[in-house]
Amino acid sequence: MKNEIILITGASGCVGQYTANWLIENSSTELILWVRDPKKITSINLENPRIKVLVGDLRQAKNFKRELLEVNRVIHTATAWGDPKRAKEVNIDAVKTLLNLLNPSKIKQIIYFSTASVLDRNLNLLPEAFTYGTEYIQTKAQCLSDLEDHQLSTKIIAVFPTLVFGGRLDGKSKFPTSYLTEGLRDALRWIWLARWIKVISRFHFIHAADIAFICGHLATSHFEPKQLVSRNNIKKLVLGQPHISIDIAIQTLLKWKGMRKVPQIPLWSWLVELLTILLPIQITKWDKFSIRQKHFIHDPVTTPETFGGISYAKDLNQILKNSGLNKQ
Repeated sequence: MKNEIILITGASGCVGQYTANWLIENSSTELILWVRDPKKITSINLENPRIKVLVGDLRQAKNFKRELLEVNRVIHTATAWGDPKRAKEVNIDAVKTLLNLLNPSKIKQIIYFSTASVLDRNLNLLPEAFTYGTEYIQTKAQCLSDLEDHQLSTKIIAVFPTLVFGGRLDGKSKFPTSYLTEGLRDALRWIWLARWIKVISRFHFIHAADIAFICGHLATSHFEPKQLVSRNNIKKLVLGQPHISIDIAIQTLLKWKGMRKVPQIPLWSWLVELLTILLPIQITKWDKFSIRQKHFIHDPVTTPETFGGISYAKDLNQILKNSGLNKQ
């Protein structure tokens, strides 16, 4: 029996490389890795006969019509932000073009990466994502909404990662370092100030290795977790560990750095908004909405344990340990 062909877009990114590596090591599938610069792939041997590389921008999908017609599954991680024009072209237009070039008789599954920021607590699309969101948030929300009416919508599983960690800071990982892991140094640099502030907020996080485990199982098994939410055509999964508070995060960082806890001053949302008015701080409408929302939590959330696995990083201590961050 011929092996299935899985296309991974954004395959040179942090999540893309973790996912491709998992599939190479844990399945017999053939992979098509779509990248703009193959030199950025550091975790995979591109000479592997199971791998084919497509080099080009996601907006050049028509250049790969022949390859796309053979694809059985898609794991779409590629995205764009910063420039509104490019964000729309990549996050909306190119996604629709890609799906339209797939062979409906061969394609079995599309794992579409969005962001948990566009969802409310109960996994419904936030109206504010369309009106206040950055170009990234708006285009992700709009694409998800548009895909509900696509002819392949029932084959789509939309995954919504929460805060993503990955790679290492000491250069000892073969995987790229995520933006959040890169930010851990700055977090420790400013922890002496943050320890005086009590922030009333909760959030989820997940490691890219755990995202790879989940997506790998979705793509290679018939198991559908009970966390799959499907109120319309598209099924949804929020990827994240159980939520923690910012206060717990600060305490964990303090312990890691060997610093004492101190009495904390509550930082209420109204006070934050007042400071943004009085001080020369520029914030967006989405920032203001986020300040008012306070908590960034979802129910349900999905972890490797959902599939009978063990999380690579189940808590913040494991995140710090796996990041290669120097401990005080």
